[in-house]
Amino acid sequence: MASTIPASAPSTFRGNDKLLLGIVLGVVTFWLFAGTTGTIAPNILADINGAYSDPVQKTWANPLIDVAAMNLAVSITALFSGMFIVVAGGLADRIGRVRISLIGNGLGILGSLMIVLATGPFALPLMLGGRAIQGLSAACIMPATMALVKTYWDGPGRQRAVSMWSIGSWGGSGLASIFGGYVATFVGWRWIFIASIVISVIAILLMRGTPESKVVQTSTSKFDLAGVLVFMVSMLALMVVLIFGSKIGWLTPTTIGLFAVAVIGLLFLLRIERRAAKPFINFDLFQNRTFTGATISNFLLNGTIGLLIVTQQLLQIAGGMKASDAGLLTIGYAVMIIAFIRIGEKLLQRFGPRQPMIWGSLIVGVASILLLPTNLLLSEYRWLAVVAYALFGLGLAFYATPSTDAALANLPADQAGAGSGIYKMASSLGGAIGAAISLALFTAFSSSGAQFIGDVLINQGRTDNTGIRQAAVIALLFNVVMVIIAVVSIMATVPKTRDRAEAHPVYPK
Repeated sequence: MASTIPASAPSTFRGNDKLLLGIVLGVVTFWLFAGTTGTIAPNILADINGAYSDPVQKTWANPLIDVAAMNLAVSITALFSGMFIVVAGGLADRIGRVRISLIGNGLGILGSLMIVLATGPFALPLMLGGRAIQGLSAACIMPATMALVKTYWDGPGRQRAVSMWSIGSWGGSGLASIFGGYVATFVGWRWIFIASIVISVIAILLMRGTPESKVVQTSTSKFDLAGVLVFMVSMLALMVVLIFGSKIGWLTPTTIGLFAVAVIGLLFLLRIERRAAKPFINFDLFQNRTFTGATISNFLLNGTIGLLIVTQQLLQIAGGMKASDAGLLTIGYAVMIIAFIRIGEKLLQRFGPRQPMIWGSLIVGVASILLLPTNLLLSEYRWLAVVAYALFGLGLAFYATPSTDAALANLPADQAGAGSGIYKMASSLGGAIGAAISLALFTAFSSSGAQFIGDVLINQGRTDNTGIRQAAVIALLFNVVMVIIAVVSIMATVPKTRDRAEAHPVYPK
């Protein structure tokens, strides 16, 4: 196993507000700006594809970007972030955290520029390429900037810096729907990514000149390139199956072949990682039941972001709401997650991790259930959505810190870094895969609906959008199932009581 020795940081340099602002601005380019895409997807499609060929179903005969491809664009950023966050964190340690942070911001500029230019025959490759590069940007920025916070701040100053870092991530994600909805409605969706470019430039200017921070490598272990490549191919194959399976056909040779690539690749990855001197994913960590349960539930709870994305699109497509009005309904999500995340820390200190993790998951489950009656009139459903979004934020706030503590507190000190990387990778992959499945179900059932849903929930008001409303129920039920599995994993693996270890700082997502 590789060993490292911290490089001696310049003794005269301490973190300041200029550097901290640059760090936070870099973080929000992903959580706030890139995170708007789920809400503004209908605006993007309407702008790029032009007038609907079917105004009722809101579809196009020959779209430049179809709904399935847009679903991939929504999910691919978190997917690429999850696939490369561990690699980027290792590169930051090896070649410099400041350098990787600057590279991440540069990638953010490139990705946003490609999205801004997405039009005409090159709309699809520019959109997908830009969103993938935004994911690489986030993979660079998140671990590198957190390492800078740990290096250049101490004591109360570090606690303040971590809090600001967390507000940039949690606060950014909470405000993404509102911010994106208003900009897309009143200015134009491309201006979101133009603004992201400006923010990235400011972040680079603020961080330039910061003394470099890295670790001295004392091991000659080779980088696990084989593991990374196999993992990447497997995840991409799985995402294509999830998003395009209904369009290609679930039993076609293409779909079956891609699914086989994903499954065989993941099995092969297990073999590669067990033989690697410095594995990309250290599967030995999953011998710790508490770490395993916390990581699985973290993957699943992050996957429930799909309920937010699906209902935002439901309100716009079936309800005819503007993106700004639909986004405004999520204000409770932003307020709750920012206001109550420290309460989760207090609950951890009083009850240990198990109970607040269960409470948080159950609250997310209640939020999912409240969104199920899509048969209601819009005037009634949007008030349910307000309450559900607020509960969604509250549940995640209760869950976040206790889950991080449960995952990392019981690992040996020399495994904490690897464990943290896997835990954060599970966050991003959970969000990507959960959103992809939710959107795939929503898209697949939107045209035909689901009769068994109609037998239980009889639509009030308009009936020309019945299929879309029923499709949303299917996607939301999937999120309810994820919550149930998350609760079971917590109950089966996280001890009922344990002595409190030193509290870990809140890691975003």
